[in-house]
Amino acid sequence: MNFRIENPIFKEIILADSNMHDHKISTNFTVYESSDELSVVEKEMLKRAIEVRDTAYARYSGFKVGASVLMQNNDIIVGNNQENAAYPSGMCAERVAIWSAMSAFPEGRIKKIFISARSEKTSVDRPVAPCGACRQAIAEYEVKQERDIEIFFTGEVGKIVKAYSIKDLLPWMFDNSMLS
Repeated sequence: MNFRIENPIFKEIILADSNMHDHKISTNFTVYESSDELSVVEKEMLKRAIEVRDTAYARYSGFKVGASVLMQNNDIIVGNNQENAAYPSGMCAERVAIWSAMSAFPEGRIKKIFISARSEKTSVDRPVAPCGACRQAIAEYEVKQERDIEIFFTGEVGKIVKAYSIKDLLPWMFDNSMLS
């Protein structure tokens, strides 16, 4: 039985049949050894993400996350994680920042997102990427604005990773094209 699957993310058509075929998905990212390698704007975004991270309401997990969003007009909007005793009722820093930015600038465009995480229990010495729900939220706005969003993420110390698009972190994302 033959059928066609269209994948709008990669803008390619995969022909599926009874024969299995292996495929590879590649991703692009840059690893910075320290913040010294960042641009002036990126350093400011990191600073703002750290400042807001340290005020996160994380009384249950002790895991604090801050995010800063750079808009097309060069405003930086921040957000941090907000926990709740009923765990599913909390919210991640990335979504707080993105939704605050889009509430303030409904027709605006997100250029970059910076994420910083730390724990009150242990040192976070490696980059902390956005969770799946946050990746999907970022995907929504990248698709809406039809332009890539750069995503930077780090722990409290150590390297910083830059993904050039949410497609690098979520290559088979669900988007509005699947609803039609």
